[in-house]
Amino acid sequence: MNIHTEKNDIIVDGITCLDLDLTLDCGQAFRWERQEDGSYCGVAGGHFLHIEKKDDTLIFHNTTKEVFNSFWVGYFDLEKDYDEICDRLRQDSLLKSTVDEYYGIRILNQDSWEALCSFVISQQNNIKRIKLIISRLCRAYGDEVAEGYYSFPSAQRLAELSVEDFEALGTGYRAKYLEALAKGVAGGEIDLEYIKSLPLADAKKELLKIYGVGEKVANCALLFGMQFYSCLPLDVWMKRVMELYPNGLPKSFEGIEGIAQQYLFHWARNNL
Repeated sequence: MNIHTEKNDIIVDGITCLDLDLTLDCGQAFRWERQEDGSYCGVAGGHFLHIEKKDDTLIFHNTTKEVFNSFWVGYFDLEKDYDEICDRLRQDSLLKSTVDEYYGIRILNQDSWEALCSFVISQQNNIKRIKLIISRLCRAYGDEVAEGYYSFPSAQRLAELSVEDFEALGTGYRAKYLEALAKGVAGGEIDLEYIKSLPLADAKKELLKIYGVGEKVANCALLFGMQFYSCLPLDVWMKRVMELYPNGLPKSFEGIEGIAQQYLFHWARNNL
């Protein structure tokens, strides 16, 4: 990975395993907007970014070297060897060609608070509507960090809202879950940093204690917002996939089951 600066852009060469469409528009994050030229604009961690990829070069527009080093490197997990991970996945006969077909899927290192809220909103919802609700939430209660782009509001800010306030954003029955979650996190009854420090099984138990958090929301929050890469969310598609693995996933997937899930999910959507 070679990093240099050109004017106001950070240029990163040598990034092979990162496809922006498969990573930013696959349902793990909901704040990214695809532009007509294939680049993306979005907000994460309170920072706006315009990012594009040309061959093996990533171009980070509208950011500084300080923010790039302190935030975006970790958010996109640029220091993780995804080529080695893909080689491990290819040891499985099912994924041998699938990894190449969908090469470039990454797990983003998202903020645990934003990820948990987002997946509470995602229940019984499609991606387009999830993005719309979260956009309304950020526009109404976040801070504008670039023209037309807003940060995700803190738990303390959302704890000031009523169920009716959340309902006005179109959250439906999820409004009562969001109100309880915001008040719980803001008041300290729910400690997301503590949950992140626990072993996977214990972290999941803690999340399942939260009002409105079921199995799927907990698994998604663990994988996408708490960096538990061994967590394996099972939706309808993945349950069908697991029928092909009666003895469980291969040993070579140990510790990266969540990354394998992303490839298996795409395979299932297009083949089952």
